[in-house]
Amino acid sequence: MNDPRPGTTVPDHRGRTGLHLTGVDLDRNPRVIVEDVELLAAGWHVLRATTFRYRGDDGEWRTQKRETYDRGNGATILLYDPSRRTVLLTRQFRYPVYVNAHPDGMLIETAAGLLDDDDPITAIRREAEEETGVRVDEVQHVFDVYMSPGSVTERLHFFAAAYDGSSRVSDRGGLEEEGEEIEILEYGIDEALQLIRDGEIQDAKTIMLLQWAVLDGPFARGR
Repeated sequence: MNDPRPGTTVPDHRGRTGLHLTGVDLDRNPRVIVEDVELLAAGWHVLRATTFRYRGDDGEWRTQKRETYDRGNGATILLYDPSRRTVLLTRQFRYPVYVNAHPDGMLIETAAGLLDDDDPITAIRREAEEETGVRVDEVQHVFDVYMSPGSVTERLHFFAAAYDGSSRVSDRGGLEEEGEEIEILEYGIDEALQLIRDGEIQDAKTIMLLQWAVLDGPFARGR
């Protein structure tokens, strides 16, 4: 029977259909059998409730149900000036952290964004320029991470690239048509690490990239 809800057999406001079918054909793990996918919401992103059977270590099959939030995959980048030992970060209002105990919702982050229909490298070049005004050609892939695997499907691609801090011309970034008001911040790497210790930087991807920078990246001892 056809499901008339937007995003199923009829298009949603973004023209998408078949959103209730994601996962039904998965067979990579013989201990998992997907039985049903219910589309709960299809706004900008997609919320599903999936019922599946899972075979435990004791050999018994048990039915489980999980909600997943699908916002697509994304990419983030640490921009660094190796000669000046600085990093370029952003600050913008994030309502989800504001409603969950952050003092003012103004979160310090590395430049980032969703892939949309682009590959990760194309997407992160686009996001770096939109958010910071820095155009990067050579980017280094660092790692890929599932940031909240208990409920969010997103896989985030991490990158790093050098920038010339002496050529920056603006302290504001973002796309006005998307309602973005982004402040561009430049910190010395030691100052940025101290901001983590002080609780001023609380964004996971940013903490991961800053710590990578001093452990294995451009500011690692001996480089």
